[in-house]
Amino acid sequence: MGRRSRSSAGTCTTSALFLSDWCLQYWKDRLLRAKALGLNAIQTYVPWNLHEPEPQSWEFKGFADIESYLRLAQELDMLVMLRVGPYICGEWDLGGFPPWLLAIEPALKLRSSDSTYLSLVERWWGVLLPKVAPLLYNNGGPVIMVQIENEFGSFGDDKNYLHYLVQLARRYLGNNIVLYTTDGGAIGNLKNGSIPQDDVFAAVDFGTGSNPWPIFRLQKKYNLPGKSAPLSSEFYTGWLTHWGESIATTDAASTAKALKTILCHNGSAVLYMAHGGTNFGFYNGANTGQDESDYKADLTSYDYDAPIKEHGDVHNSKYEALRRVIHKCTRTPLHPLPSDIEKANYGLVKLQKVASLFDIIDNISDPLKGAVSEHPLYMEQIGQMFGFLLYMSEYQGKLPSSILSIPKVHDRAQVFLSCSTDGIRNPRYAGIIERWSSETLEIPNLRCSSNTSLYILVENMGRVNYGPYIFDRKGILSPIQIDGITLRHWKMYPLTFSSLDNLPKLQLITQMPDVRDSKVSIIHGDSEKKLQESSFYSNEPEFYEGHFHIDSESEIKDTFISFRGWNKGVAFVNNFNIGRFWPARGPQCALYVPAPILRPGDNTIVIFELHGPNPELTINLVTDPDFTCGPNQ
Repeated sequence: MGRRSRSSAGTCTTSALFLSDWCLQYWKDRLLRAKALGLNAIQTYVPWNLHEPEPQSWEFKGFADIESYLRLAQELDMLVMLRVGPYICGEWDLGGFPPWLLAIEPALKLRSSDSTYLSLVERWWGVLLPKVAPLLYNNGGPVIMVQIENEFGSFGDDKNYLHYLVQLARRYLGNNIVLYTTDGGAIGNLKNGSIPQDDVFAAVDFGTGSNPWPIFRLQKKYNLPGKSAPLSSEFYTGWLTHWGESIATTDAASTAKALKTILCHNGSAVLYMAHGGTNFGFYNGANTGQDESDYKADLTSYDYDAPIKEHGDVHNSKYEALRRVIHKCTRTPLHPLPSDIEKANYGLVKLQKVASLFDIIDNISDPLKGAVSEHPLYMEQIGQMFGFLLYMSEYQGKLPSSILSIPKVHDRAQVFLSCSTDGIRNPRYAGIIERWSSETLEIPNLRCSSNTSLYILVENMGRVNYGPYIFDRKGILSPIQIDGITLRHWKMYPLTFSSLDNLPKLQLITQMPDVRDSKVSIIHGDSEKKLQESSFYSNEPEFYEGHFHIDSESEIKDTFISFRGWNKGVAFVNNFNIGRFWPARGPQCALYVPAPILRPGDNTIVIFELHGPNPELTINLVTDPDFTCGPNQ
């Protein structure tokens, strides 16, 4: 369901699970593993962008069926702490906000008393909260607490905004519901983020290195008298990891010791995370440092070094240590320990190149969202909420080279050149401009008899989900200059991955000399073969496809695809986006493939590789995760 949740036991041990959007069949499994850990409640997010992907287009079926998820928790005798946002953070794209909010003009001020923003929150909660109300504890359901906002004290001090959210929540949920906030355990955070005058409980969050009881005493000052049970609503069992970092881990023994300090002294804790899961598709978030150019995208894996691993395994030292502590401190009966889910080593899969992106751009770009503009438009402006956008313009080249300047690109741009008389076929790779490292690029002069065509493929690598730079539009956000001259007259091609199962059927198309000409020529037979062979190892974005066979239903098991030797891209299994791979940057080498997306018989893997494939054109389907990739591996 794409929700991270936490659960709580005894004195109250709560656990966080982010139940991802493929896993209808795995919801019960992960909840039972949380229960066997000794947890009595699940704290779970509700991502707005999952349920309203387009304005007033509501999704509450399948993996977005929150009512069924809450009822399942109740069937398993687990209580629920529900975090309804509207901002959730959660290392989730844009902190759970739908990206179409970024296209509204004048620009919204997110997480504030901005009247337009509040009207959209009211519309969203007006749909969501009536679904939640019958499932409140007072109405016979499992939901005991509802959180508004998330860590607002580290973002702003707009108390009118928080007051409004409280009033809106109580309009739909009544006055008996326990509302709460979560903030870091410091004076400034609690001062800005707590609203005890509205009878809203203030919870705190901290990691294993913090002494909890001074924080709990501080927490008490921001709650009404007699209403300050010591509760850490985010007790960090691990941490997130960005691309280019070593995988984050925390010691099992120290984590268990810190939890014991809370539980055995009548405190309560939410394990963040109990189970993190996976950022399937393009839902991963990102962080920034001192400024918005200091950008760090999260991995596809959200394992978080949690006691319940990304793939559900519980036979590890952290799970066992925390389980012992919870049992000792809360005297909760131990539920049977579930066996690990079986995984399969399906072995090597040979892939073949299907097409270059530029060969099939007319087939794979969304004609309804394509745009022509004097200046480059940002992604949300043309309705391209996730993935990639190809920008195209022309200029007159000068000898011997030119300087391309893109002061603001979100997030990563690959630059290609061709002579305008040659059309879009086989453009020459010129380099990369990245949000976090460079703004200019020296590009060669192709000595064209006419203009030079410039193609810029921009990847949205995930929107910032925390901090002051959360208003994170994607694409090209500034003028583009060649040798100080601003380029105009741009075409934009939004890439869509909805028909990847038809890739082998697509004919390769080469445009005629004028890129604006509607005529095309079709490549057949030997010509197609020569084209493929000549560009096999180019720096051009290309699609590769492979197949593997599963004999029977009983042989369908979880697996991991190892991308060791590949560069960077996105992978699809049976037309399901399993996420981004970037072993050249690391640390993640392998992407998780849950059994429910596999099938008996033929299974198809499609890879969109941005730079160059593994020279052997193989991937390996293995049984274990791997976080040892990187530039030095």
